[in-house]
This record gives sequence, C-alpha cells and structure tokens, in this order.
Amino acid sequence: MEKKKTLKIGRSDFGLIVKNNHYFVDKTMLIYNFYNSENDIILMPRPKRFGKTLNLSMVEYFFDIQKQDSAKLFSEFKISDKKDFCKNQQNKYPVINISLKNIKETSWDKCLESFKIEISELYKKYKFLLKSDKLEDYEKKIFESIILRTTSEVNYKFSLRNLSEYLRLHFNKNVIILVDEYDAPIINAFNNTNNSIKSIDKENKTYYENIINFMQGFLGNTFKGNSSLHKGLLTGVMRVGRESIFSEWNNFDVFGITSNYFSDSFGFTKKETEKILTYFNLQNKIKNVKKWYDGYRFGKINNIYNPWSIVNYIAKKDDGFKAYWVNSGNYSLIKNRIIETGVKEKIQDLIEGKIIKKELKENFVFQDFETDNELLWTLLTDNGYLTQTGKSKYRNYKLKIPNKEVRIVFIDIIMTWLNKEIKITRDLLIRTAESLINNKIQDFEKGFKQIIGDTLSYFDTAQKIDKKTKEKIITPEQIYHVYTLGLLTILSDDFIIKSNRESKNGRYDIILIPHNKDKNGVVIEIKKIEKQKTNENEEKFNERINNAIDIALNQIEKNKYYTELIINKIKPENIIKIAIIFAGKEPYITKIIKQIPKLFI
Repeated sequence: MEKKKTLKIGRSDFGLIVKNNHYFVDKTMLIYNFYNSENDIILMPRPKRFGKTLNLSMVEYFFDIQKQDSAKLFSEFKISDKKDFCKNQQNKYPVINISLKNIKETSWDKCLESFKIEISELYKKYKFLLKSDKLEDYEKKIFESIILRTTSEVNYKFSLRNLSEYLRLHFNKNVIILVDEYDAPIINAFNNTNNSIKSIDKENKTYYENIINFMQGFLGNTFKGNSSLHKGLLTGVMRVGRESIFSEWNNFDVFGITSNYFSDSFGFTKKETEKILTYFNLQNKIKNVKKWYDGYRFGKINNIYNPWSIVNYIAKKDDGFKAYWVNSGNYSLIKNRIIETGVKEKIQDLIEGKIIKKELKENFVFQDFETDNELLWTLLTDNGYLTQTGKSKYRNYKLKIPNKEVRIVFIDIIMTWLNKEIKITRDLLIRTAESLINNKIQDFEKGFKQIIGDTLSYFDTAQKIDKKTKEKIITPEQIYHVYTLGLLTILSDDFIIKSNRESKNGRYDIILIPHNKDKNGVVIEIKKIEKQKTNENEEKFNERINNAIDIALNQIEKNKYYTELIINKIKPENIIKIAIIFAGKEPYITKIIKQIPKLFI
C-alpha cells in the first residue's frame, strides 16, 4: 500500500519535497513550455507566495547537469510523458539559481553587503571550479575574491555573467540562469529611500538610485550579449520597466498576470485544488475554500487559488479558515499608497464587492508613484490584492478583490487609517459598532460623536468643485457617507455592507445585512444641515435637528429602503432604522428632548 503523502510548508526545494513523499501539485509542464519558448529570456511576474521559488527549484532539478540522479523525481509527473524531450534535455546543462528575496536592508551600503554575501554563497556551491583546468589563474583569483568578499563592486556586477562563463568552460555547455524575486531589492530600496541618508559616494546618489544602477549591470551583463547563456528565467512580483533596470537589455519576453501564456503555471487551478482537497479528505470544504482562497484570474484562466493559503488551511484545518496569505508578508507599501493617494471611496466600493475599471500599466518606475496616482491599481493587482476579471475598453481592466482572505487586508487598511493615522482605538470602534447592531442607539450616538470629534477635523468637508466645469465633484454628504462606511467596515465579517443602492422607490445610503438571519439588520439615512448660526437660539437649532431626523426616518419608511432586508429574510422587528444628521461636523442620531426647567424638578 502506497504511503500517504504529507504537506511541507515553508520549503521550496523540489527535491526535498518529492524525495520525502510530500504532496506536490504538478507544474512540470512549465519546464517544457519554458524551454520551448521562442525567446531565450523570460520574465514571469506573479504575487508573493504563488509558487515562484518552488517552480524555479523544479526547473533547476530538471536541467542541472550536476543532479544526474534527479531524473527519477519526475517519473510520476506530466513532464515524464515527453520522453524525447526528457531524453535530450534532462540534466544536460549547468544551472545557476539565485534568489534575491532576502536582500532587505535600510541603506545602500548594507544592501551591497547583502549582495556580496548572497553571491559569495552562490559561488561556494561551485567551488569545484577552483580546481578546474579549464579556468585561467586570474579567473580563479576573481572567483576566490568573490567568495571572500574582498573584490570590487564592479566584479559583483559581473558576477553572474562571469560564473556562467566559468561553468560553460568547465562543462562545455551553455548555462541556464534562474533569478528569483529579481525585484525585491528594488522594492525595498524604494520603500527605504525617503527615510535614508544619501549614500556617501562621489555622485551622492540615493539608495534607490544606487540599486537601479547596480541591477542594470548585474542583470544586464548577465542576460544581454552573454554568449554563455542558453536560457534565462526570472520571477518577481512586478515588471519594473522603461528607463529602470531593463534599459540595458530588451531581449526578453514578459508573461505577467494578464498574459495567456504560462497562465496556469503559478497558483492552483480549480482542478488542482479540488484534487488536493479530496486527497486530504476535505472535499466537503470546497465551497468555503473557494470563498476564502479562490478568485484570481491569470490570463484566460479563471478560478486560480492561492497555493500558500490552500496548503496552510489543509495543514491547520482544525483551526478553520484564516487569512494565511495576508499574514505572510509586509504590505506597508500598499497601505501607504492608499492613504497617500486618497482613494478610500474606491476601496470601500471594492470591499462591498463592486468591480472597478482601471488601466494596468506594465512599464513604470517607482518614482512615477509620486505623480501618477493611477499606478496604485497596477501595484495592487501585481501584488495579488486585486485581480482582473476581464478587459474593458481603452486598455482598462475590470478589477475586484479576489476573495474573503484578501478582503481582510482592505478592512485592515481602513482600520489602520482610523487607528494609526487618526488615532482611534479599536476598542472604541468595536464598542460603537456593537451598540448599533444591538439597537442601543443612544450608546451608538455617544461613541459615534466621540469618534467624529476626534477625527473629522482631519477631513476637508467643504464642497469640491471642478475648476473647469464648475460642477460639484464631492459634496459634504458624500464625505460623511464614505466616512461612516469606513467606521462600519469593522462589521464586515458578520454583515454585508452596501451603500447607494436602488431600493424600491429610491436610494438608501447604507444598509447592513446580517449573515445570521436572527440578528438585527440596519438601514441608515445620512443628511446634512447647517450648523448652529450665531444668532440662532438653542431651541430653534434643536428643532431643526429633530425635523431633519423626522424627515430622514420618514424617507426610509416612504421609500421602503429596508426592502432588501426583508428580501434577505430579516424579521421586521429586527430592522433598525437610523437617521444620522450632520450639523457641520457634529452628528445627531437620537432626537433632542426639550429640557424641563429646573423650577419643576
């Protein structure tokens, strides 16, 4: 009887996984398609944790001339059906496989030291070349200086190219070069440049400028005009282009998330996901797995699942469904860009499940973020926080949040905006939101007033006018609306939150539909009135507030804004109808009761 396979999380060594009878989702046709691609150098950007490192390890084991005993590792996988291909190409080439994902430093000097360490460790794997009679003495001296980290920066720029030449000389075969997470040092440098001191060099370059200069030489020397190169494959998260690192070489193909080629090579397809769930007796969980971890589209293939989340869920199934992928990395760049570019309303639309249409730009440099806010959508899509669902007009794509797991990130972004940027405590948000859904309206008003008092001064609630057309762009009511939605996002796990939807005879502002039909549902109408005038007495002002509350509540009743709650089988007695009236920046929710004069107390 065949021994049951197990899972191995956090290891990306193909040989280790297969030799030790761990479960491997068959991606071996990537090897065949890569080798037979018309272009010898290929870049395949994909989000983090989508199997890039493991796939490169698989390619290395297949082609590496030093791994002659690895042929048997592929016997149970699809590539073994390509018998002629395996006979002619398997374990026939020297292979260089380097990952740059761990080069994460706060300054250029430290970054260069990390590069030296990484390249030194790479060279140590091939130290047998120091005894090769095919290398000249001066070449061996350079080789040793790389290992000892005593040579110049220029030699490190040429280190991959030189290593490929040494291997070609020794084996008399051209080399396959694999580079994993090629863009990690660039992204890290961009994140740290604003906070770092200028590099102390003659040119006085920033960290980011230094890394671009280095990578142009490091990769450019390797992949352009290298007579020792047979095939090259690079992976990363984004395509960093134009006058950036690719300015030195243009002889490559890019197969990104919108390309139809290699579209099933990363991530798990629907069939692969159902197969692994069935293998581990979790076929009855497929529906929930889909809700949590499905939803990506790469090229023409829909229903791509997040592989990191799938294997973590299977391994920790007793803990239930969790956001495994979003906890696996740092997404501060995403948060910062959203806060800086002011797209909170679009983010709320995405959280509500809406689709937005945006252009995805393949070629950009990071400085473009400073002038082009629309690049945010490319950043989010490349990094896996959004997915394209198809093409629209004018190079635009339809974008959405892929699944429940990623939706948690967006909720966290809004929570970070509220907590960190505006200093609201999570406890206050939870307490206020729970007061609302438990129909404790006076407590809700008290908490809501406290939140608004602490934070709304951060927002410009003045009416926005287009300078050219003189038309209204954003009204104060819209700002209050979006702001209130942001506060209620904390309820997103237990409620469907919708806004500005048609309902019977009009548009409700906000509605909360509970997943548990025995819980309370909420419909909210938001209105703005003028704040108290200088010459207006308290009684008259209170009367205006009460009238506005009555008008809003009557509007809910007259237009039956609660119809969607009824359709969703929420009991009429469980429907909470709320009016929020903003007088300037002060919110009023319950009616103001006329004070009884002290004479009668």
